[in-house]
Amino acid sequence: MPATVFFECSNPACAFRFPAPPAMLQCPRCGSSLNSVPEASGLAEANPRDEIAHRPLEALLDNIRSTYNVGAMFRTSDGAGVGHLYLTGTSPTPENPRVGKTALGAEFAVPWSWHANGLQAALQVKAQGSQLWALEIGPDSTSVFQAAPEMPGEPLCLVVGNEVSGIDPGILALCDRYVWIPMQGYKRSLNVAIAFGIAVYTLRYAAGVPQCGKI
Repeated sequence: MPATVFFECSNPACAFRFPAPPAMLQCPRCGSSLNSVPEASGLAEANPRDEIAHRPLEALLDNIRSTYNVGAMFRTSDGAGVGHLYLTGTSPTPENPRVGKTALGAEFAVPWSWHANGLQAALQVKAQGSQLWALEIGPDSTSVFQAAPEMPGEPLCLVVGNEVSGIDPGILALCDRYVWIPMQGYKRSLNVAIAFGIAVYTLRYAAGVPQCGKI
């Protein structure tokens, strides 16, 4: 039995339509009885698992301040096949229970490590043979959608920075490339977890990322 089903209030003046546990008996708005909505047919319980081999992709989260943003990035990383998260400085770790509020178990699936000094962590990643790409606006920034087809042959580590201060200048100096997400509206930036999700999925799947072994 599904955890929730859709109901519609039997009172035409209310007609409240919402998901709830199957045992729900009365409309929470008006107290009338409920009619269950027939389930959609042919839907899978979960997205099919991608078994295609992809180039290694990691991420460095530099001084992210929000536990909810870090949790969301864990969940996105699990879905996109990010091989490792480097949490640096003030970035909260999965030991903080609030991270799990948005990670929803992904914090146990994605390998991670915490580093007091983000610059030293970035140097370590480069020493391991990875390129560093900064999700940051700068004079030499390229749209991530344009940059994805030009991903390097070696492993890639995407760097995202603090919600207010951005990426540590020392880390930026190490980065091989800056990428950004085009904006059309009044606001000039996205929430860091949303931007991270767009970037990692673009780098993972856009423009036919070459295969090079399982993550």
